[in-house]
Amino acid sequence: MNTKSFVVMAGTVFLCVLCSTGCGGSNQPAVDATTIDVHADSIGSDLIDDSTPADTRQDTSGTDPGAADHGSEIAPDNGITDPGNADNGSDDIPLDGEFVILAWNNLGMHCYNPSFKRLAVLPPFNTIWAQVYRKAPSPELITSGITIEYSYPDNSYSAAGTPAKSDFWEYAEQLFGSPLATDVGLTGKGLTGTFELKTDHWEAEGIPVTEFRDRDATVGGSPLTWNRYPYQLATVVVKRTSDGTELARSRVVTPVSSELNCQTCHSDSGAATVKYPITPSGTDDTDLNILRLHDYLAKTDHESNQPVLCAKCHASNALGTLGNMGVPNLSKAIHSRHRDIKEISEDTTGCYACHPGPETKCLRDVMTREGSVAGCVACHGNMAAVATNPTPWINEPRCDSAQCHGGEVRQDKPLYNMSKGHHGVYCAACHDSPHAIAPSREANDGIKFMELQDGEGPVKDCTLCHGFKPSGEIHEEDD
Repeated sequence: MNTKSFVVMAGTVFLCVLCSTGCGGSNQPAVDATTIDVHADSIGSDLIDDSTPADTRQDTSGTDPGAADHGSEIAPDNGITDPGNADNGSDDIPLDGEFVILAWNNLGMHCYNPSFKRLAVLPPFNTIWAQVYRKAPSPELITSGITIEYSYPDNSYSAAGTPAKSDFWEYAEQLFGSPLATDVGLTGKGLTGTFELKTDHWEAEGIPVTEFRDRDATVGGSPLTWNRYPYQLATVVVKRTSDGTELARSRVVTPVSSELNCQTCHSDSGAATVKYPITPSGTDDTDLNILRLHDYLAKTDHESNQPVLCAKCHASNALGTLGNMGVPNLSKAIHSRHRDIKEISEDTTGCYACHPGPETKCLRDVMTREGSVAGCVACHGNMAAVATNPTPWINEPRCDSAQCHGGEVRQDKPLYNMSKGHHGVYCAACHDSPHAIAPSREANDGIKFMELQDGEGPVKDCTLCHGFKPSGEIHEEDD
């Protein structure tokens, strides 16, 4: 039975909801402080807004949440060795074999605050998943005898260099209860490191990468003025553990952005600032204006207790926090408050007023690229709909909903990024991440596909793993 870690910090309980067991979480971090092991089976009932009556809580184990996501289809038996039954690798992996790595980001975009001096919504935290196969008529999933390394050749530091790309490490202990070495993230990962085995795939979880290449971090400038490069490329290399021989490699997008735009409403002259009797910052400090407005509306004292972790009071399945009883979860609080703001339109442009962003444009998948889906709202609904989601990050749009692929496909988990087909191959391994379903608008997303085959994705060349083209259709439903 799997266990997860609960973390007690300043009266708040943190838990990691993000495992490979299929709860459907987003792979954001649990904080490593004082830990208590509990069974993962007990998690589900805790990941709910405390203000939601028990009899109205939505079952997300497989039902259509009412909007469509886009992804992969369940495939028939085309000869891939079942990873649950096979001897999938050992220290004596034959060096004359051919290996292929399929790697992807777990979300399609990770965002973090541009500054943590006053408040924090999300920390720098990125995750790459991978599956490694030995090419054969019945490809073998490799789960031992290998080491998978990652690095960022043009993004070698986040705060340890000059100038620093993020001030997160100055405030990490105040926000998360434990000091962190510079450029080390909440899970102990740095800008170089190795993957860990998670039963049927490998993960590098919690990489604290920023969107700024070393060349873009110029002395005398600041993250607000530097050139953004949100589709960072990680070099991922598979080596034989016993002798370091390279077996396969890939260049994988690590999407990241600090383009969290509160300026529209919360600048000194913004509508939210001038509407209420608060004192503007005088320097267009949107975070300070937000704290002052929160103190006025909610009778809190955040301005005197900076920096503030929003998820300490407001439950967040992204961070795995339970929040305070009677306080709406963070997603509900934000979307409910902003749903009737006339400056925020009910379309993708409106979403980019807060989410990354008019420059980043994180929604870049094939459906948006081809115009077959009308942006964020087509899948997630408008802000009012998002505000009513009882378990955000866990109850999300599905590929097999009636609005999307319907009965033509089947997700075997509540979330696309946790779902598998074709004998244990993750949907995202071939089709790529949520919000970046291949072929993506961004050229960097297509690099890993073009290194494997002729085309920018999704994976279509059966010979990559099988060495030949098996009979049958890969996307037939597998019952």
